[in-house]
Amino acid sequence: MTGNKEHALDTSKHDKSETGEMMTEHTSVSPAHRILTPVAGPGKDDAQERSSTLAWHAAPRTVADTGVDTSMLVALTMKAAYLHRNVTLVQLAETLRLPASVLNEIAALAVRERMMEVAHRGANDLDVRFRLTDGGYARAAEFAARCSYVGPAPVTLEAYIDAVQQHSISRASVSKADVTAALGDLTIPPHLLDEAGVALNAHRALMMYGPAGSGKTYLAQRLGSLLPGAVPVPHAITVAGEIIQVFDPLVHVPFDGEAQMARRPLDRRWTICHRPAVLSGGELTLSMLDMRFDPASGFYQAPPQMKANNGIYIIDDLGRQLVGVTELLNRWIVPLDRQIDVFTLQTGVRFTVPFDVWPVFSTNLDPGQLCDAAFLRRLGSKLHVGPLSPEDYREIYARACRDLGLHTPAPVTDFLVDSLHPDGNMPLLACIPRDLLRLVASQVHYHGEVPVVTEAALRHAWHSYFGSHPDSSPEVSTTAAMGWQGNKLATR
Repeated sequence: MTGNKEHALDTSKHDKSETGEMMTEHTSVSPAHRILTPVAGPGKDDAQERSSTLAWHAAPRTVADTGVDTSMLVALTMKAAYLHRNVTLVQLAETLRLPASVLNEIAALAVRERMMEVAHRGANDLDVRFRLTDGGYARAAEFAARCSYVGPAPVTLEAYIDAVQQHSISRASVSKADVTAALGDLTIPPHLLDEAGVALNAHRALMMYGPAGSGKTYLAQRLGSLLPGAVPVPHAITVAGEIIQVFDPLVHVPFDGEAQMARRPLDRRWTICHRPAVLSGGELTLSMLDMRFDPASGFYQAPPQMKANNGIYIIDDLGRQLVGVTELLNRWIVPLDRQIDVFTLQTGVRFTVPFDVWPVFSTNLDPGQLCDAAFLRRLGSKLHVGPLSPEDYREIYARACRDLGLHTPAPVTDFLVDSLHPDGNMPLLACIPRDLLRLVASQVHYHGEVPVVTEAALRHAWHSYFGSHPDSSPEVSTTAAMGWQGNKLATR
C-alpha cells in the first residue's frame, strides 16, 4: 500500500520534491501531454465550466474563498506556529500553501483572540513574524494532540468531486498511434496492445489472466503510460470537520510543465500531476479499501482507489489476497456499476466520492473459476496474456543480455529454447530470460569469469531458479516447483 504520514506534526517543512526529480520520469510519454485543462461535459455552458475550474485553478484571496471552516484554518496556523514558537508569514505560506492575504486574515483573528501576537513587522508585507502567547501555546498543544496534521490546508469535498468529474478518466481516449508510442518498446504480440487500447476507450474494467510469469503485472503497470493528460490532486480534503490526506508522493507524480501550463495563479493546495497509477497486490484486505483513521495522528488516509481517481487502479494477483475472492469482488460491484464509492467516518458521517478509475484486475487463475458470471459481466474486457512465441522469447533474452553486459553465442540460446524448456515442460514465459541471466551474471561476477553465457552456466541457473536437482526428473521438478501446469493455468 502507499499510505504515508509526511504531513504529521513532526514534519514542519515541505521540501520541493513535488517539483523535483520525480517529474522527469514521464517526460518521454507523449500521450500524457495532450490534455492540460478540464474538458467541458455535455450540456455545460462556459459559465459552468469557469465556475468548476476556479475550484482548483484560482488561488483564494480570503478565508471565505477557501471554503474551509475558519476554526480549522486557525488550528492549522497555530499548529504550524507551535512547531517554531516563532513563525514567519513566509513559513506559514509554505506550510499551509495559502496566500499571504488569507494568512493575514487568519492571523488577525488569532491575535484578536490573544492566541498569537506580532513579534516583528518589517518594511514589506511579507516580513512579518508571529509568536504564540502562553495561552495560545497551550491551545496549539491541544489542537496537535487531537490532530497532528500540519501541512497544506485541505480543500472541500465539493471542490474535490468537481475536479475529479472535470478530469474524468471517461474523457480519455487513445488511438493506435498513441499505444504504439507508449508501449511500442514492449516485446509483446501486437494484438495484445490493440486489445488494451480498445479496453481503455471502452471505459470498462479490464481483467488480464494467464500463467504466472507471463508479464501481466508489468504490462498492467505500463498501461498507466497510455493515460493522457494532467489532473489536479489536492493534498487533503475536509469532510465534517475531519482531514483526509489524499496526495501521496509514491503515487502522484507532479506534471513537468506545471509552470508553463498555468495562465493564472494556481491554488497551491492542489498539485498538477500525471494521471495516477496505483497497484494493490496480495496484501489487499477489505479494510484497506475504507478510510483509514490513525488514532495516533488524528487524521485519515485516503484508500488506494481514491488516490487512483482520474487514473488506473491495478488489483494484482487477484485470488491470492487474504480476504476471500467473493468478498473482495462484492466490494467492487457498486463502484463498478454506479461509479461512486461510499465511505464512513469514525463519527458515523457517510459521504460519497467518485469512483473514477480504470480498474485492471490481474490473475493467474482461471476467470471462470475465480468469480461468477454476474461479476464477469461487469468486466468489459478479458485479456489473456500467455507464453511467448519463440521469436519474442529470443528477443527478450537478447535484450536482457545487452542490459546485463553478457554475450551469448547463438547455440547457447538454442540450448535454452530447444532443450531446457522442452525437457522441463516449461512454457516460454516472459519473466524467465532475465531472471536466469541475472543468476548467470552474478555467477560470472563472483568467480571473476569472462561475461559469456555458456550451456553449463545456464543449466546451473535453471536448476537454481526452479529449485530442481540436476539428477531429478526435470518435468516433475520444474512444474511442481513453480506451480505451473505446462501451458495450462494453475487453478485452485
